[in-house]
Amino acid sequence: MSRSDEVHAFQIQVSPGGDTFRCPGSETLLQGMVGLRRKGIPSGCRNGGCGICKIRVLTGHVSKAGTMSRAHVSLQQEEQGFCLACRVKPLSDLKVEVLGGMERALGQGRGWPTWAQDR
Repeated sequence: MSRSDEVHAFQIQVSPGGDTFRCPGSETLLQGMVGLRRKGIPSGCRNGGCGICKIRVLTGHVSKAGTMSRAHVSLQQEEQGFCLACRVKPLSDLKVEVLGGMERALGQGRGWPTWAQDR
């Protein structure tokens, strides 16, 4: 992460579990998660087609990094905070709920490695 990214990195809290990591505003949430090199993070197609990275933003704001696949996130769901982690970038600190395959990898409360928390 470059110095300018460090200045614009946001704290992301994962629910369930309460683990946190930092994600630059220049990266999608999925890029931030995968960048931690944590085993078992499902990254699928990384382009919104597979839906495996579906999450729900509970607090904070994101910007779209591309079209949200309606096959995986309906307009009604998007209005309720659901999105694909590969298609959004943080605009603020966030609390996100991980779903499906993401929950198995991130929602167990296993804790991030110490080096990842400072990312």
